[in-house]
Amino acid sequence: MSDADADATADAVGDGNPPVRRVSDWDAERLRGLAGEHETPLYVQDLDRVRENCERLLAAFPDADVRYAVKAHTGRAVLEAVRDAGLDAECASAGEVDRALAAGFDGSRLHYTAVNPPARDLDYVAGVAEAEPELTVTVGAVDTLDRLAERGYDGRVCVRVNPGVGAGHHEKVTTGGAAKFGIPYDRAAKATRDAAGRFDVVGLHAHAGSGIDPDQLDSHRELVARMGELARDLSEPSDRDGDDPRDADPIDLEYVDVGGGFGVPYEEDAPALDLPAVAEATREAVAPLPAGVDLAIEPGRYVVADAGVLLTRVNTVKPTPDETVVGVDAGMTDLLRPAMYDAYHPIRNLGGASGEPPVAEREATPVTVAGPICETGDTLGRNRALADPSRGDLLAVGVAGAYGYEMASQYNSRPRPAEVALDDGRAAVARRRETLGDLTTVEREADRDRTDRPEGDR
Repeated sequence: MSDADADATADAVGDGNPPVRRVSDWDAERLRGLAGEHETPLYVQDLDRVRENCERLLAAFPDADVRYAVKAHTGRAVLEAVRDAGLDAECASAGEVDRALAAGFDGSRLHYTAVNPPARDLDYVAGVAEAEPELTVTVGAVDTLDRLAERGYDGRVCVRVNPGVGAGHHEKVTTGGAAKFGIPYDRAAKATRDAAGRFDVVGLHAHAGSGIDPDQLDSHRELVARMGELARDLSEPSDRDGDDPRDADPIDLEYVDVGGGFGVPYEEDAPALDLPAVAEATREAVAPLPAGVDLAIEPGRYVVADAGVLLTRVNTVKPTPDETVVGVDAGMTDLLRPAMYDAYHPIRNLGGASGEPPVAEREATPVTVAGPICETGDTLGRNRALADPSRGDLLAVGVAGAYGYEMASQYNSRPRPAEVALDDGRAAVARRRETLGDLTTVEREADRDRTDRPEGDR
């Protein structure tokens, strides 16, 4: 990106593009209208906000390759918005690669970064690479390199390194120090040089974790610094002895990918991440990169989290001696993060109950918002001060655009919710609501397959 383009992008992310969108910033009347038309539970994803977040990232990292971590939200409408905004796609599975291709990404903008990839995934990706040779496969184990070679793959490879440094909003998503992820730092140089004898090694990769907040930037800087040091080491001739003279050759890297994990504020009073400061700290920590080697980042949550909201309707209000439980029609099958990570999502009462006063006239009441799943952990929030809820009220669960629909399930045989995409003020169904019939589709298809086979083969 040129200096002029960077300045223009920076202008575009001024006052009209605030660093975070709170649940209170959503148009309550518009959300009530969408819930009335499409019923609840309902995800709403604002594509304009997705584009704004992409613009902010490109402005903060004007000289970096910015890649969207597809696992945060794989919806076609979101992927197309991200593609048009200029971000590449970082995919964690064959399914995500397939989705990205369907959304219009070509191989030069695809990065397959799997952990312990299943055989069928490698088969699929190796096949895609035949038609899209610019696709890059990131590997986190020497064994995976062997498995690729067995499939005849000799294309573009990026080596994932475990830097021994981790950060994130929860221990379950702190990847940088977990043995599951990447080749240990002290073995990475040798593994990369060995890989260069069989593949076109184009990059190095590391990722600290997900949901990194301002208090964890020291860990981020340490990871980035280690990756810069490794890149410099690999770009110089090796002094180690080997039977193959290529062992000593410098590696012609294209990029060093330091991951994403940029946090967003979930609590109402939490400050937004100072993205320009993070970008500057990243550049300082990784520098100097060898000539011709670019910095790459792969944010996911930052792109889509505050662009999404989950709408749910109050169906029960139950006062008890200890607390008031507000039952709603969305639960952990729709938004798993609170149950799985003890994650906080802001909740706003939009009102709408028949015969009740407007929410602005109601007193705030501490309540527990609980879903319909037969699990004690099925709550969207505890001890939340909401405008006194009544049956029929509509609640908005904010910052739900990342890992919301993506982690939805059919547990308790509950169909997954619908999703509406807003684009320049227009609303369209991006994913239809599942039906009860959808729950048994795969069983009925299996029954038909069994019936269609000759009797002796059943």
